Amino acid sequence: MSLLDRHVAFVAALRRAGLPVSVAEGLDAARALAVIDLAARETLREAYAATLVKRPAHRPGFDVLFDLWFPPVIGDPAAADEDLDLARAELPELRDRLAGLLPLGADARDDPRVAAFARAMVARFGRQPAGPGRQHWFSYPVLNALSPGTLTARTLAGLLGGQRRGGLAERVARRRITDGIAAFEGAVAAEVRRRIAEDSGVEKIARSAVRPPIDRIDFLRITRADLAALRREVHPLARRLATRLAARQRLGRRGRLDFRRTVRASLGTGGVPLATRLRPRRPHRPELVVLCDASDSVSAFSHFTLLLTYALREQFTKVRAFAFVDTVDEVTRFFPPGADVADAITRLAAEADISRFGRSDYGRAFERFAERYAGVVGPKTSLLILGDARTNHQPPSLGTLRELAGAARHAYWLNPEPRAQWDTGDSVASAYAEVVAMHECRNIAQLAAFVEDIA
Repeated sequence: MSLLDRHVAFVAALRRAGLPVSVAEGLDAARALAVIDLAARETLREAYAATLVKRPAHRPGFDVLFDLWFPPVIGDPAAADEDLDLARAELPELRDRLAGLLPLGADARDDPRVAAFARAMVARFGRQPAGPGRQHWFSYPVLNALSPGTLTARTLAGLLGGQRRGGLAERVARRRITDGIAAFEGAVAAEVRRRIAEDSGVEKIARSAVRPPIDRIDFLRITRADLAALRREVHPLARRLATRLAARQRLGRRGRLDFRRTVRASLGTGGVPLATRLRPRRPHRPELVVLCDASDSVSAFSHFTLLLTYALREQFTKVRAFAFVDTVDEVTRFFPPGADVADAITRLAAEADISRFGRSDYGRAFERFAERYAGVVGPKTSLLILGDARTNHQPPSLGTLRELAGAARHAYWLNPEPRAQWDTGDSVASAYAEVVAMHECRNIAQLAAFVEDIA
């Protein structure tokens, strides 16, 4: 494969992984290759990163794909490690060597000794049977054989050198060891990917090696570990929406004529009102009502959207949140400012009166909401419904929803399912969409697009 072909394939792989790389940026990267030393692999990496990577969150995926398309070595590099005699060393000696590398901490990611050691360990332990007559490369047997986590105590004692335990020195040392272990595990994973790519083809492994960027992960597939990263994404989004709303208020329709100020200003022109004076327009600050499906199928989506709701609470005179499965209850009390959303959702599931039979019933929930909270939705209210519109084949109560939407100033529906799945099975998305404007909202990127559209 020529350098040009490799460049084109690498850029295409970045796009498939969800990194926004334009044609112009691909051309910029190609021009950068003409002015750098192509033999200097890290320089090549940084040239590509400078021209193609826009956000820090995209860098890990970029590095994984770069290592696949521009590997540090080709084939079996065992000959380069003959001086270490790693192929014949006993396991205790290998663990001693690894313990000597862990104090490098985060620097171990760029240390060639760590990369060489990881390559040798994958060559020795990583190839395992994967079916009749088949073998495959794995990280687990390498990490299981060396057990880097069990080396912490020994390495910590060496780093402290008799210093007092329990103080700042120990915390710093533990941080270095943890970073060193993570760097070694990353080097092992990178070597395993390289070996699989050589056996199966780089295009095949590239499609599965990189998780989508955090702003492209479907809300229905996020894990608790993803929530912290998602929280970091939602706060800038909320600030951007706040800025746009404020600008819209400032640039809105002009206020009514202020006759007194206009006459006073005309005294300077002999009583001729050359310039009118207007009363400042009082911006409308709506109330926000959130009606959220809290069933198990969309619980992760509920976590995130409720977090967004409370990040925006300063833009509204009042924020009230309601959750439902087959009946509805107000859950505002579970989400005070500063609350941990994951913990609040756990409390909500245990304490809120939102379920009778445990299966989503949108029609029944809308009817109970209209009965119990008739005065909540009014002409100052923006109604935001969050859910997948799957009714378990129960009556949808379109008339009740139409009354709620008609009473509100604005009504929006965010659906976390792909549009292609609407109206499949028990989904009545299109019927609901005729009453309330429904938007596909599967990830942060689509949520940001929704924010831009309504602002």
